[in-house]
Amino acid sequence: MPSTATLPPVKTRVPGRISVIIPAMDQQDFIGDALASLALQQLKGRELEVLVVDDASTDATVAITAEFGTRIPGLKILTHHANRGVSAARNTGLENASGEFVVFLDPDDWFAPNHLAQLADGLEALDVDFVRCDHVRVTGANRTLHHAPQANRNIVLDPADDISPIHTATMIDYPLVWAGMYRAEVLESAAPRFNEELRTCEDRAWMWELCLNAKSYAVLNAPGVFYRRGLPGSLTQVFDDRQLDFVDAYAGILDMVLDDPAHEAHAPKALRQFLAVSCHHLKRSAEFPPALRQALRLRIADRLAMVPAPLLEDGLAQLDAKRRKTLTGLRRSAAAKRESK
Repeated sequence: MPSTATLPPVKTRVPGRISVIIPAMDQQDFIGDALASLALQQLKGRELEVLVVDDASTDATVAITAEFGTRIPGLKILTHHANRGVSAARNTGLENASGEFVVFLDPDDWFAPNHLAQLADGLEALDVDFVRCDHVRVTGANRTLHHAPQANRNIVLDPADDISPIHTATMIDYPLVWAGMYRAEVLESAAPRFNEELRTCEDRAWMWELCLNAKSYAVLNAPGVFYRRGLPGSLTQVFDDRQLDFVDAYAGILDMVLDDPAHEAHAPKALRQFLAVSCHHLKRSAEFPPALRQALRLRIADRLAMVPAPLLEDGLAQLDAKRRKTLTGLRRSAAAKRESK
């Protein structure tokens, strides 16, 4: 039977141990698949630690997880007695992970049997801070391989160098934290925590921090993570104020790059992402309740007003005419409303 007690933070790391962090809230329909895939991992002699962080589930998530105690000797259940969100759940996992390597797995996804060994082999052989990989998207019965946007494979790269260029997809546009493996000691200084104030878009903010602070990484040909898309409970399918957190996420990202002369060269890319994500949400906001739609427009406009004018003007000029018109009109409308008050 796995432990259900909240463990104290671990000071030391166990060499060769892989800690898999699974945040879970009401995942009884899927978590069995995730855990079964971990029970089948072929680790080449490495140890496995699985930290399932129950974020105040009200269904059978914990009971199903506990059934895997004999199949996964390193399984631990960490409990949040009140729902705190995915960022807090991942942070609880990070605080209690004892492995040399850290991996994130969402409770509705799963790994191929050799996936963790492939990532660990590559990370060790190349002696990098972290590795990233491709993934398979699962939509119903359909499976599609999606490649990480870096063609150079199995070589040492600088993560900050792969933030640019602006106009093409780069690894910073691939913020899937579960598509990789990370050295725990690197995370302690480079990206120690997820922002718990973000209920969505937390992965983008965390990945920016990691890529700015880590020194080396590699992309491996190891497409062994299977990612379920379009589930009814997904936050991408829910229309409430959680959808607005991307504004705060990018506010933090822009502040991070603009406040440090060593990183300010990345500001155009950060702004480009914010503008693109803003246009995406504005386009889909026709499905939002009116109050949420209005809040979205005001939040975006307020953040645009805080971007340095030369940077913003250049960023808008790089957009296609339709998106540029959308955001320019939004700026003018918000400015007119502020002046009328």
